[in-house]
Amino acid sequence: MWKDILIAAGVVALMGCFFGLLLYLTSRFFAVRRDERTENLRATLPGVNCGACGYTGCDQYAQALATGAAKTNLCIPGGSDTAKRIAELLGVKAERVEPMVAVVHCNGTCEVTENRAAYAGDNSCRAASLVYGGSVGSCTFGCLGYGDCAAACPVNAICLDNGVARVDRRVCIACGACVTTCPKGIITLIPTKALPANLCSNREIGAKVRKECKNGCIACRKCEKICPTQAITVSDDLAVIDYGKCISCGKCVEVCPVHCIHAVGQGAGE
Repeated sequence: MWKDILIAAGVVALMGCFFGLLLYLTSRFFAVRRDERTENLRATLPGVNCGACGYTGCDQYAQALATGAAKTNLCIPGGSDTAKRIAELLGVKAERVEPMVAVVHCNGTCEVTENRAAYAGDNSCRAASLVYGGSVGSCTFGCLGYGDCAAACPVNAICLDNGVARVDRRVCIACGACVTTCPKGIITLIPTKALPANLCSNREIGAKVRKECKNGCIACRKCEKICPTQAITVSDDLAVIDYGKCISCGKCVEVCPVHCIHAVGQGAGE
């Protein structure tokens, strides 16, 4: 009996040695080599995984950087400091990062608009946008006010104020999560240095806009005419600002008769 036990134990021991050796050889010859540069680049990124760089997350951006397939200035949340650290790791010249901030293009607070339908569905903008084409309010272009953007913001930079989502520019990291989340498409990223922003998205004719929202853009073209750099054009009955030309003089803010163009730039707050 003892002989049988010893034989069985020996077989088990030999099998253990065999499989142990097999695992060692497998790990030795089939191991995925660590790319220290990619790991260092990944550690440099803020880890928001927002996709603002154009990649699905920080891991993919780090891999693209390591292979030379991506620019060093694509991480907007990380800003210039991150771009500089990336450039140092890659041994290249740092590219300039344009600081950005999110802006909600809606000026339709509760006092100046009305609801044209009673909505009783899920408490989300995405759900509400499916009712009446997303136009439960008098303005078909405005903020629905259920806070999907606020829920998506990773740094709690968005709150609901009097029926409209507002961005705290001091906290915003310009990750773009709110931009992609908004079903109405009324949130954009603008340069932080830019002073003016048209907080209206309504593209109806002026007379109809006034019926829907007292703070809406009426396409009067006063801002377009006064702009010294031709940075503002009225397209589809809505004033649009070209921030590549805008010098933040503030003249458009002063001349707007319905006050839909606000000073939201540096020092102005929102």
